[in-house]
Amino acid sequence: MNLLEALRAALEALAINKARSILTMLGVIIGVATVILLVALGQGAKTNVTKEFAQLGTNVLFVVSGKTENVAGYLVPLSTARKLTYGDAVVLKRRAPLLEEVVPAIIGSAKVKHLNRSRNVIVQGVTPANQSLFRLSMEAGSFLIHQDVEARRQVVVLGPRVKRELFGEETSLGQIVTLADIRYRVIGVTRPRGVLLGFDLDDLVFIPVRTAETLFGIKHIHEIRVGVEAPAFIDQASDQIKAILSKRHGNQEDFHIISQGAVLSALTNVIDLLTGLLAGIAGVSLLVGGIGIMNIMLVSVIERTKEIGLLKAVGARKRDILLQFLVEAVILSLIGGIIGIIIGVAGAGLIPFFFANVPTEVPFWAILLAFTSSVAIGIFFGTYPARKASMLDPIAALRHE
Repeated sequence: MNLLEALRAALEALAINKARSILTMLGVIIGVATVILLVALGQGAKTNVTKEFAQLGTNVLFVVSGKTENVAGYLVPLSTARKLTYGDAVVLKRRAPLLEEVVPAIIGSAKVKHLNRSRNVIVQGVTPANQSLFRLSMEAGSFLIHQDVEARRQVVVLGPRVKRELFGEETSLGQIVTLADIRYRVIGVTRPRGVLLGFDLDDLVFIPVRTAETLFGIKHIHEIRVGVEAPAFIDQASDQIKAILSKRHGNQEDFHIISQGAVLSALTNVIDLLTGLLAGIAGVSLLVGGIGIMNIMLVSVIERTKEIGLLKAVGARKRDILLQFLVEAVILSLIGGIIGIIIGVAGAGLIPFFFANVPTEVPFWAILLAFTSSVAIGIFFGTYPARKASMLDPIAALRHE
């Protein structure tokens, strides 16, 4: 018996018990479809995070107060006696040639109010370089200028969501708002940027960093945002920053540097881990489906014992019987896998229509893996029943009732 004959015989045998064959394939269908869906969700999340970070650039570094120490794989912040200052940022800009943009930043929250409308917002005290570093474009007016920072002017740039909630469709330029009961003049409104990792980038206001020192009553800054010439210079730029700031801080490295690329890498690693873990859990149903195939094939061997005896009596060899039953098991698993792939891909395509904020992406390797897994399951779980059928004694098989 060749493979084509075995295939024809297997299809005829499966067609006799259509309902049983379909129910047997159900475990494989569910397992493959679930794995495809989970991988599509994980890959979609990974691609979306990468795209969002690309908007900010991978050549951005954040210098933050406090030294960190690696403890059991976790970065634990240590206490520091010295904070970062505006002067640190000025010196970095002057002495570090690899740094294109240096932005001292203060981050806090305050109530912004206009007439009878008010809300709490995130306030960022920054310099004009923040606009080019994070590619901020203006919907109206202009961003901060150097004179605003040095003169500690009480001016503010609104995010589009803040502008809309305070002013509606009216113009906000030149209007007065209060931040923590201090009057500020609106000089600009940024263009919408959307949400990044659950953080609304349109729900911000920007004021000069020296003005923010007065607003929050502090003499230090929270971080220094640094733009490097190119991602290839990240390590060299980090070394320059460490050398310059350590010298200013009494030869103490009481700060740490976070790269945008490192944050992205950590996030994608977590997403990959969770996707693999969930896909592995879903893959258990594939094993259940394989066990179901093996059980049905064993039942089939018992039901067709007399048929096997007749085949052997007319000259069928052990390998012919083994091939026929093994092909049946593989067909069951393979058809279930193909149906599961179709359902999984279709489901992944439909999810964004019902949940607009849930991106999906089905990589080719996931389809290939599902296909090969289906074949492997059919071979693995079909081998024992097929071997048992091939080992039947023809005389005993013919006597079987």
